[in-house]
Amino acid sequence: MTQKPTLPTIEDIRNAHQLISAHAHRTAVLSSKQVDQKTGGQIFFKCENFQKVGAFKFRGATNAIFSLSDEEAAKGVATHSSGNHAQAVALAAKMKGIPAYIVMPENAPKVKVKAVKNYGAEITFCESTLDARESTLEKVVEQTGATFIHPYDDPRIIAGQGTAALELLEDHPDLDIIMTPVGGGGLLSGTALAAKSIKSDIVVIGAEPKNADDAYRSFKANELIPVKNPDTIADGLRTSLGKLPFSIITQHVDDIVTVSEESIIEAMRFVWERLNMIIEASCAVPVAAVFDGKVDVKGKKVGIIITGGNVDLDNLPW
Repeated sequence: MTQKPTLPTIEDIRNAHQLISAHAHRTAVLSSKQVDQKTGGQIFFKCENFQKVGAFKFRGATNAIFSLSDEEAAKGVATHSSGNHAQAVALAAKMKGIPAYIVMPENAPKVKVKAVKNYGAEITFCESTLDARESTLEKVVEQTGATFIHPYDDPRIIAGQGTAALELLEDHPDLDIIMTPVGGGGLLSGTALAAKSIKSDIVVIGAEPKNADDAYRSFKANELIPVKNPDTIADGLRTSLGKLPFSIITQHVDDIVTVSEESIIEAMRFVWERLNMIIEASCAVPVAAVFDGKVDVKGKKVGIIITGGNVDLDNLPW
């Protein structure tokens, strides 16, 4: 039974926070004098790379899976994902003691495939197109009766992802700007809902690779424009923006900016070297936007959600 998606509210985000707090980490918020000097602002990193499964996706997946009815849970859950959402669903399902069926593209990062297997999920590989993912998933759902946990087009996922911003604003209520990367839009939409409900004058900005700029173009055109074979190092942001996130983003997000591949790699490397912190390319995108001056942060307090740290160490961009 699929629920008709309704837009989540701040209450849904607060309820999600209560529901997942027994399972998810409350992650640290870190800052760096070098980053502040480089940008002229005060930058606060919400470190979801230290979350379970090494990514913020665990929040949404846990909220969705622990909200299932007993009847739904018994048949397990299914999803398609190139990585972090796959791991998140696999671990949340394991913690709930139910089966998980994951469809992954054959070019998914090895580190992520290995983790999904380790969490005991059953993986089906497919070609690396959205059509292949969706048709393979349909077959899996037909065979198993599992509930599809969409990576971002699901109110329970969006509410779960919004809990990171909720925590960040509890720790730093005086932020002027809050930023996240944007792929499918679950995190950006959840962040925007949480942030604007708590502090109406906060500025919410999404950041995206130039080579996968469907959210930027959709935002500017005010209509959904899907991405075609994006070629970006930020593997978590190759997805097209979802309908539900888009409807929230158009209402609550102030701007979306884009950055080059070179800038993404440079920002990623800077964080690795200066903060001694492993981040994946996707979460270097908002950092790059600030370093490049795409967002004016001088004299401002800025929260950036660092989305994950699952990197194939044999395949670093430098």
